[in-house]
Amino acid sequence: MSNDANSFALAMVTRERQKSLMLRAWIMSGIFFMALPGTLLGFSNLMAIATHHGLGTVPAAWIQGHGHAQAFGWIGSFILGIGFYSQPVRGRSALRLPLTCCLLWTAGVVMRWVANIYGWHWRALFPMSAGFELVAVLLFLLAASRHKLPEGTPGERGRPSMELWMVSVLLGTVGLAAAILFNFVECVYLAAHGGPRAFPYLLDQKYLVLLTWGFMVPVVWGFSARWLHSFLAIAKPDARLFRLALCLDASGVFGGVTGRVIFSTILLASSAVAIGFALHLTQRPYGQAKVLGIHPSFPTFVRIAYAWLAIAGAMSIWAVLADRHGGIWGASRHALTVGFAGTMVFAIGPRILPHFAGVYSIYSKRLMFLCLLLLLSGCLLRVTSEPLAYEGLLFGAWKVLPVSGMLELSAVLLFAVNLVLTFLLGRSSFAAGNLGREASLEQGS
Repeated sequence: MSNDANSFALAMVTRERQKSLMLRAWIMSGIFFMALPGTLLGFSNLMAIATHHGLGTVPAAWIQGHGHAQAFGWIGSFILGIGFYSQPVRGRSALRLPLTCCLLWTAGVVMRWVANIYGWHWRALFPMSAGFELVAVLLFLLAASRHKLPEGTPGERGRPSMELWMVSVLLGTVGLAAAILFNFVECVYLAAHGGPRAFPYLLDQKYLVLLTWGFMVPVVWGFSARWLHSFLAIAKPDARLFRLALCLDASGVFGGVTGRVIFSTILLASSAVAIGFALHLTQRPYGQAKVLGIHPSFPTFVRIAYAWLAIAGAMSIWAVLADRHGGIWGASRHALTVGFAGTMVFAIGPRILPHFAGVYSIYSKRLMFLCLLLLLSGCLLRVTSEPLAYEGLLFGAWKVLPVSGMLELSAVLLFAVNLVLTFLLGRSSFAAGNLGREASLEQGS
């Protein structure tokens, strides 16, 4: 090999290593928010609610602080980190932007957590935190806009069309930008007018629809369309059904934001059913699933996650018709955020994050399985007991809620430990001949 070829290979390896270190920064930030401000605070809130048998004993600011840490601090950090990693890097200075965004994003979520929980100078911290998060997302969008998207298959008029998974991720990115802007405007309003340091209930309902179904759901669908057909040995997504699911989801989010709740829940529940068929999750695989380096139960848990999505949609319709004290709405959102999004992170994360971070495989396959088992067990108990307890249908259900919280907290902590040990002790995969990281993922190597 010539000196020029050696220099090029070395430069490529150095660039991949820098990108992997950048991704690790985002992932470690996400792990922190997932374990401490997110799940631990959520468990503390749940214990107080279960002890006093009602939501009224926990300030709305605490509940919203928990949700903000989970949605932005955990899921948002993971998605933005992967988004930056997926962008081509040209020059050393190009890595400064992702790390700057990581600092801004992390600082913003920390300030929001402090303001919500402790109330310390919250009228200053609310707009500052929302401003930091807004700037971070704008910088992310600016970085993404500079890179030409890869062309998809030719369209009806012979022009290349964007691939479906990119459309879904782009729709989720628009949802994120809208949620961030929504959050910024409301934080500035609350800081200017004083009063409770929490969004009003009806406004918060609209915000949550935008944040979950508008941001998290289509992004997860996009990554699923990109990887699941290869990982699970199933057919590629059905384009028409996938587009239908996206249209139903976007229409449902619009209905939720504009206050058409019944219309919104029916559309969102329909989209949850349509996406399962679009991804062919109900069909038999044509070969062996690619589970090299992860626990072989991976395909089962992915399908269970999408079953939780359908359950969340169905429970939202039930909530519109019968919820009186927040129990059915809470169970529906828990099925969506923990049952669907959390399970997908716990299942897909061990498959892709070690590769992207320059490590051959997850530290422990058994820990991966145990995390998923604990998470789903806790979610099942929570979703079934919350409506019974909150709505006064079964008094004994209050005793089940703390058990569900303990199981989910254990799952989150073990997942964090498994990822940290992977980054610290995992065998490095950097080599001059091992740069096709995404291609190797799809081939199962």
